Amino acid sequence: MTSKLHGICHSKGGPLRLHLSEGQCSDFTGADVLRKDPPPAAMVIGDQGYDSNKIRKMLSQQGIPPRRSRKKPVHYNKRLYRKRHKTENLFSRQKDWRHIATRYDRCAQVFRSAIFLAATTLFW
Repeated sequence: MTSKLHGICHSKGGPLRLHLSEGQCSDFTGADVLRKDPPPAAMVIGDQGYDSNKIRKMLSQQGIPPRRSRKKPVHYNKRLYRKRHKTENLFSRQKDWRHIATRYDRCAQVFRSAIFLAATTLFW
């Protein structure tokens, strides 16, 4: 019983959109859910798990490094990728709550509501 948390945050690191998915699914499915009706953004930063042609085609300014197994190397903005720490800070601040870090809840709906409660308390 594992899960993955996908998120979109604004430039100051606060969450705009969060999505909880199964731990077995790839990052692409989480990105597909977050891509629908995206908030306006000047830049998008992600990790190597979000490296796909479909996602890259949608984005103009990208801070997504290519996977090592990619056959054709893809250019990415390294200066932009350095700002990824703001997204990582979002997840690390959420995991300061012991309830979220250890995932006490069996039901995904209850766990998702705990994540939203923590985000509301921490960032607003």
